[in-house]
Amino acid sequence: MKPRVVVGLSGASGAAIGLRIVEILDERGADVHLIVSRAAELTLAAEVGPDALSRLRALAKHCHDIDSVGASIASGSFPTGGMIVAPCSMRTLSAIANCLADNLLTRAADVHLKERRKLILLARETPLHLGHLRAMTAATEAGAIIMPPAPAFYLKPNSVADIIDQIARRAVDLLHLFEPLAAQWRGEE
Repeated sequence: MKPRVVVGLSGASGAAIGLRIVEILDERGADVHLIVSRAAELTLAAEVGPDALSRLRALAKHCHDIDSVGASIASGSFPTGGMIVAPCSMRTLSAIANCLADNLLTRAADVHLKERRKLILLARETPLHLGHLRAMTAATEAGAIIMPPAPAFYLKPNSVADIIDQIARRAVDLLHLFEPLAAQWRGEE
């Protein structure tokens, strides 16, 4: 059976990472359930291009409307292999940390936490103030994995695409559904 993975994109910078995650999951044959916030739609167009949303939706097996809180992924009885929110805005992270399931993205994340499933949040903000840090702590205490999309410069990337690809692969690796995909540190030689 193909692993089901929920992918949410919220309205922070870094939309290309979310797109690359869906591409990688599609390449691995995952059954991707996609949720894109309205702000993420704007960010995708601005950062990736006007056709980015249609490319993203074409890759996902299931596209859910942000307001469809009655969707299959809003229930704990619908099993998944995990969820990734990339990018994860501080608004979305705060809603998740405070159990504010006011749309399908935050409801699906809440379901993953209550069912003790993997929830990876690519928190995208800098610098951070105390409220951000407290929300990250609360989300972590509830079971989420906070993964700021920090470049692995030790791999000596040649392009922004290399950086995006490594971050996306690392996020997918945190689900533990496939053999490791990201380039790995081999230690000092």
